[in-house]
Amino acid sequence: MSRGNSVGKSIVLLLLIIILALGGLLWFDYLGIVHVKTFFTPLYRILGKQPQTSSTVSSAAINNNIDQDRIDKQREALELYKEELDKRDVDLSTAEKQNEQIAGELAEREKTQQEREKTFNNEVKKYDDKEVNIEQIAANLNGMQPKAAVNILLAMDDQMVIDVLRKVEEIAVKNGTSSMGSYWLSLMPADRAAEIQRKMVSKPETLD
Repeated sequence: MSRGNSVGKSIVLLLLIIILALGGLLWFDYLGIVHVKTFFTPLYRILGKQPQTSSTVSSAAINNNIDQDRIDKQREALELYKEELDKRDVDLSTAEKQNEQIAGELAEREKTQQEREKTFNNEVKKYDDKEVNIEQIAANLNGMQPKAAVNILLAMDDQMVIDVLRKVEEIAVKNGTSSMGSYWLSLMPADRAAEIQRKMVSKPETLD
């Protein structure tokens, strides 16, 4: 009896080993690790499974490669786009700095021009005010006695005297009358009269 039990156990173990081996081969074939599809095709059909073949493995690999190539191309396109954006940022930054520099130069020029215009207007106003004053002085002197007019002229500096005498001459020409300038000069001290006449000849009219 013991010998029969041993034989039975051996047979059972052998069948279990065969079943495990076939099951392992079946599973590996399904995964595509080994290829015993010809042997297991009827069994696959009974189980309603599609065996993993080299063609399906190749198709999957090809699809994976295509997908990877597509991803790589997309990544490359994104990198190029990023580089283009970076370049545009640099160009915009450079252009902005140039515009700021030009704007600063224009503002400085405008400020300088405004200062020049202000200075010019001040000079014009100063000249206009002086012209009004000189014309008033000339009119007043023309209405005075010659001796009194000469005393007032002697208290002025040479340039003011010259300006007044020229204005008196201008008024006389405008009114068609004789100028008192020559007579006033004759009443002045000779050296002062000579100096004024010399300056009238050598020095043109000024704004000073």
